[in-house]
Amino acid sequence: MLVGALGFAPALRAGRTIAAVDAFAWIVAGGLGALIIALVLIGRYYPGTGAEVLDWKPTRSLEAEAELEAEDVQQMLDAQNERRRARGEGERTLDDLEGDIAAGMREQARLRAAYQQEQRSPEQRALDDEDLRQLLAARNERRRQRGEPEIGEEEFRAEIEADRPQ
Repeated sequence: MLVGALGFAPALRAGRTIAAVDAFAWIVAGGLGALIIALVLIGRYYPGTGAEVLDWKPTRSLEAEAELEAEDVQQMLDAQNERRRARGEGERTLDDLEGDIAAGMREQARLRAAYQQEQRSPEQRALDDEDLRQLLAARNERRRQRGEPEIGEEEFRAEIEADRPQ
């Protein structure tokens, strides 16, 4: 009864209020769309970078970073050798440390390859083995044409594993 007393009922029945809301929604949506398009165009066609606008420069160069990293490694190695001397053990060199790191990375790569091998389905393994046999046959055909001896499957697998990135 209150709606009719305030005079809203005829407007609602006539659909004028709904049309006004629809127009407002279109205006807001169009404004947001235009804003988004304008920001994308500014970002795409602005002739500089954000770093230039802010006048941002890196605090250190790559050379300085590498130098600091080498210094950190040497300090850690010195501290480790000091503790080893206190225990009566021999000192370690940078070459020893790099060898340990390389061995750990090789072991990690071996474990990763074994895990990935386990995760493949039998069908995928069969396809991979067939691909390998086809590659080996093509390689041996080229070797025969050049007068070279053929290579075996194990030697070919080892060659492929050696060429695979770590």
